[in-house]
Amino acid sequence: MTLTNQTILLMNELPENKQQAILTIVQSMVDPDDHLTEEDIADILEARAEFSRGEYIRHEDIDWN
Repeated sequence: MTLTNQTILLMNELPENKQQAILTIVQSMVDPDDHLTEEDIADILEARAEFSRGEYIRHEDIDWN
């Protein structure tokens, strides 16, 4: 059983007022910047496709001066 499933099972055992307290704690731990937008996901997929087609510049080929 995954940790997520275990957490859900335990949350279901709590009375609703305690579930609300746990939800508030968990929400405070989630950084909004950790969430990918649909645009982020599209950009990542496009970058992976470009890379698989060989469309990239190697680090060694960049003149950093």
